[in-house]
Amino acid sequence: MTQPSEKALVPFVSVDNMMRLVHHIGIEQILRDLAGYVEDDFKRWELFDKTPRVASHSDVGVIELMPTSDGEAYGFKYVNGHPKNTSEGLQTVTAFGLLADVYTGYPVLLTEMTMLTALRTAATSAMAAKYLAPKGSTTMAMIGNGAQSEFQTLAMKAIIGLKSVRLYDKDTAATAKCARNLEGLGVEVVSCKTPEEAIEGAQILTTCTADKQNATILTDNMVGSGVHINAIGGDCPGKTELAAGILSRSDVFVEYPPQTRIEGEIQQMPEDFSVTELWEVISGQKQGRTGDRQITLFDSVGFAIEDFSALRYIRDRIKGTDYFIELDMLADPDDPRDLFGMLQRAKS
Repeated sequence: MTQPSEKALVPFVSVDNMMRLVHHIGIEQILRDLAGYVEDDFKRWELFDKTPRVASHSDVGVIELMPTSDGEAYGFKYVNGHPKNTSEGLQTVTAFGLLADVYTGYPVLLTEMTMLTALRTAATSAMAAKYLAPKGSTTMAMIGNGAQSEFQTLAMKAIIGLKSVRLYDKDTAATAKCARNLEGLGVEVVSCKTPEEAIEGAQILTTCTADKQNATILTDNMVGSGVHINAIGGDCPGKTELAAGILSRSDVFVEYPPQTRIEGEIQQMPEDFSVTELWEVISGQKQGRTGDRQITLFDSVGFAIEDFSALRYIRDRIKGTDYFIELDMLADPDDPRDLFGMLQRAKS
């Protein structure tokens, strides 16, 4: 781990500096880089502390903490999910994160994670698709055209070679926004009037809607054989997007079962419903896609190790740059036992 500086200052990456960093590296390159970091950490999954996120639910949303450690570094993310915020001109999701040195307990990075979470979520989706989607997949249905949709599309382009995206959202303004943002970025964009139209000819079906309810975005009869479903919208108790019948016909892959059974699509299923942990596929212990007619389903709710990977990546990439400022966060008296003396001396 990087040790704190002599002045005990902590690097902080603001939203503005995060955006500068993304443009400096290039969004597709940063998505590939993040996928690589996540993949590397999934390969050493067993080293990590793992716990379902700590959630505080209210009638209007949820606030969560997502911690983990690999024994050398400790990371956590603070994140909220408030679907009603959109109607008030606010983000549904905001986040920040911290990385610390386990040996000293000192933080070594503080960063915004609203932008970074969108990037790491998309990178993780595309990393999973690399193992689970039909080979040569070129078309994705993007159902739900909110804040994640462009990131998901560009990650699939950068990592698996996606050529076309078919957009649908019940809010036509959201679809228009997504189509406008993707213009000129190397992906054919088709705006659709129904979810059925959106999934025509698509090998990958991505669902990412915001409403906190047990919805049925995809019904059982809409999903044929041989597709990969990237279900990323279900991320808290009582919020799902897929008909249970789809799950029954699919091979389901998850991040961390104790969390996904509470928050993911499989909260609809019996407790003994069989799933495969994605890290087992990435490490070669289990198979992902095995046949042309197989339906694979990545029931993704987001997990702390993915955020840890993103924090590691940002820590590494900001070294030697001006894409951060230093914060005076740590009391660091000359004599560690004399904190009060430090306070007194500051008076003069």
